Amino acid sequence: MDLGAATSKHREPKGQHMSEQSKTRSVSVLGLGPMGQAMVKAFLAAGVEVTVWNRSAAKVDAMVELGAKRADSVAEALAANEVSVLSLTHYAAMYDVLDQAPEALAGKVIANLSSDSPEKARAGAAWVRERGAQFLSGGVMSAGDNIEHPASYIFYSGPKEVFDTHAELLRPLSPQEYLGADDGLAQVFYQALLTTFHPWLLAFDQATAMIAKSGHDIAQFVPFAIRSSEAYPYFMQEFSVANQNGGWADLASLKMMVAGAQHIIDASEEVGVDAGFSHLSQQYWRKAVEASEAAGKPVSTYELMRGEAS
Repeated sequence: MDLGAATSKHREPKGQHMSEQSKTRSVSVLGLGPMGQAMVKAFLAAGVEVTVWNRSAAKVDAMVELGAKRADSVAEALAANEVSVLSLTHYAAMYDVLDQAPEALAGKVIANLSSDSPEKARAGAAWVRERGAQFLSGGVMSAGDNIEHPASYIFYSGPKEVFDTHAELLRPLSPQEYLGADDGLAQVFYQALLTTFHPWLLAFDQATAMIAKSGHDIAQFVPFAIRSSEAYPYFMQEFSVANQNGGWADLASLKMMVAGAQHIIDASEEVGVDAGFSHLSQQYWRKAVEASEAAGKPVSTYELMRGEAS
């Protein structure tokens, strides 16, 4: 679906339309870490004129060599285009950067694609608007800094009219998923997905360490790990339904999970692999068992995490 189509439905004098169209083909990018550099390259590949700013000149030089325009200050970067994309470490960095030229924000659009908490995104949006600019927040779901990967996409949230107006300009970065007007919503979804990804990384490290320290080949194991992961969508669907109804809980099954975690711990520690992650998992299963026995009814780990069961 063309989310940017709403900006071109009304008729305008030819000269005015062409002038506005040319403006939408230029953008500023502030922050040239690996993700910021990937964004600049994607814009340039799509024929978008890009002005760049970064604290370190070397990263700016590298992008200029590719065809980007140099901004020697934040004020110059903001003045160069209507829309500026921020790719920074966190929202605190946004304040540090934009506070160098707050007067330059009036009438501009800030699309902050930096990661942070939802509340910090909401506060950042208010701060930008207080200085006369429009604001969109974003969460970049990508395979590392590979925004061209087929699985990569970007969550956006903020006023829909602002997103619709600038969706076409931002489209080269990755497929777009507009979630709603809540400025923090992109970060809610983004951080929720990272919540599942971080434990997976640790679990995969532990699993492959167990294989290697047992004297076996990680490469032989990987196809089975991939095969096993094909069942994950089924479990996500099943548990999402359960969690919408209070969470999955069965005392006998919870006790089996405690025992199963112990088997993982034993298999890891027998060959000298750190099983701290599995110990943590086991603690949650044990808490659910204890809460269930105290309540006289099954209590799910979902309820425990929501703080709805002691």
